[in-house]
Amino acid sequence: MTDAGAGTQLDRSTDLDVLLDLLDLEEIGEDEFLGRHPAQAQLGSRTFGGQMIAQSIIAAGRTVGPGRPLHALNTHFIRGGDVKEPIVYRVQRHRDGRAFANRQVTAYQDGKELCVMLAAFQDSGRGLEHAVAVPEVPYPESLPPLGEHLVGFEDRLEMFVKALKPVDMRYANDPAWIMKGTGDRLNHNRVWMKADGSLPDDPLLHVAVMGYASDTTVLDSIITTHGLSWGLDRIVAATVNHSMWFHRPFRFDDWTLYATESPVAAGSRGMATGRFFAREGELVATVVQEGLIRHFPKKG
Repeated sequence: MTDAGAGTQLDRSTDLDVLLDLLDLEEIGEDEFLGRHPAQAQLGSRTFGGQMIAQSIIAAGRTVGPGRPLHALNTHFIRGGDVKEPIVYRVQRHRDGRAFANRQVTAYQDGKELCVMLAAFQDSGRGLEHAVAVPEVPYPESLPPLGEHLVGFEDRLEMFVKALKPVDMRYANDPAWIMKGTGDRLNHNRVWMKADGSLPDDPLLHVAVMGYASDTTVLDSIITTHGLSWGLDRIVAATVNHSMWFHRPFRFDDWTLYATESPVAAGSRGMATGRFFAREGELVATVVQEGLIRHFPKKG
């Protein structure tokens, strides 16, 4: 694995620059921060959940300081954000102990809550260690970038084509819209991910960019289990809640494998689980997301 962030010269893509600017929150009061939207967000009807996750991580981390890493978060989404307006993040300090710190971050627009995150920070220590094995998939260098999978789907997947792409994504299996054409179904998805360029050394930024990325592809396994695809089928989806646990230090400008699957879909909701593995095979983070999933079959 290359040490992409070892030097002081940062090699960033334009979209990664945009994301890092979004994560440079403006402090507007005591434990209160202002977050903005990218220009690309104007294409959507509501704020991307990964953006609010990432900005909430930064807001919480700003009140804890270095040396105490984030180890768990749970975010509950209440309303969709207006992409034309900034978001205010207010942090409540619930605890500052010798080894632990707990924060609550609430995102607001016009005085209404968009989401609430509970974030826990803890000093790392020695203890028992084990983890599940990394799935066997091709290495990312042998896989095509996301853009190649979108060729020919520009009209039907316009939101994906024009979306901000600060993360380099390499599917180890066919994405949903390709499987739709072949008639295949898959109850899991495997996608290599990393920041599309070098990141500063600040560990909180690496966690925040992973948090941003974790809200992409995670619900794919719900629809590919049923042979469905974004853009090609009439599907309404919205994240209800999103939890993450960070197990080991990592750099998100190195390749990580995001292995996701869906254990259940019921009551118009689907649940998906994900695991981020470092290239060497270490499990570095775990994700659980529940989303509203509604499918409206085409008549005729």
